[in-house]
Amino acid sequence: MINIGQHTIPADQAPRDFAPNPQGGILEPTSSLQDFFTLLKPNVMQLVVFTSWVGLYLAPGHIHPLIGFTAILCIAAGAGASAAINNWFDVDIDRRMARTAKRPTAQGRISPENALQTGVVLAVLSVMVMGTGVNWIAAGLLALTIGFYVFVYTMWLKRRTPQNIVVGGAAGAFPPMVGWAAVTGDVSLLPILMFLIIFLWTPAHFWALALYRTGDYGKVGVPMLPVVAGRPTTLNHILVYTLIVVAVSLVPVGSGDLGLIYGACATLLGATFVGYAWRLWRRDSDVIAMRMFRFSILYLFLLFAAMVADRALGGLSWPLL
Repeated sequence: MINIGQHTIPADQAPRDFAPNPQGGILEPTSSLQDFFTLLKPNVMQLVVFTSWVGLYLAPGHIHPLIGFTAILCIAAGAGASAAINNWFDVDIDRRMARTAKRPTAQGRISPENALQTGVVLAVLSVMVMGTGVNWIAAGLLALTIGFYVFVYTMWLKRRTPQNIVVGGAAGAFPPMVGWAAVTGDVSLLPILMFLIIFLWTPAHFWALALYRTGDYGKVGVPMLPVVAGRPTTLNHILVYTLIVVAVSLVPVGSGDLGLIYGACATLLGATFVGYAWRLWRRDSDVIAMRMFRFSILYLFLLFAAMVADRALGGLSWPLL
């Protein structure tokens, strides 16, 4: 038996990336910069950064490019902080789930304590720099985003209720509001609508993955909707949420905040998204579930890209009409 931090495991199960400590024969993790980068969940961070930049771009007024870059960097750091703390808290179940077993904390390349320290430092720095370098309204929203993901979703909801991703999805919906507030120092209708789009998109997006990974969540006791309520109920929920988010995605056109270019893109993307949900509802296939999950990421990215294109091209005057 050997010791790894506070844990004792059989010697033949020690991760390969651990190095012996000459004093006492205790093994300590050897972490690379790549491990710490992975700890911050860069794939998730990309969408967070992009949607926050869209909020910043669409906001009225002017922001110095350096201040705008600082705001986006703080949002990225805040997202990374949330991910690192999530890795610390969920290390016990991450080790047992196929989807998360290769995370650096799950494999022991980064100790849970180091993950927590990294997350706390990044969280404090991101909020303080946002407040002093941009404005304190944006900093407050960023702090709310981090706190909501860590305390409400990760620590409270995730292991207690099948509505975990419904309520917890708000954490991923705040970034456009933070980006907007970085420019204006306030929040108005359009960033609220962007928040609602992401908030309502999250359940269908994540439940599609949960259908594919039902066994993974079941064996660690995480009460995702397919585990608790079954697949038919989950399929119904996915279809309903998809229809709702597509409807809400068209509201910015009706409110006059975005124009016909965005409206056409949102309609086309929404019809495709609903098509995936409908096929999944009809056939209940893991293959279709995974295809829908992957498309849902593309859907949100292209929808927000359409907002930028609409504003850049003066979307209220469609050249073909």
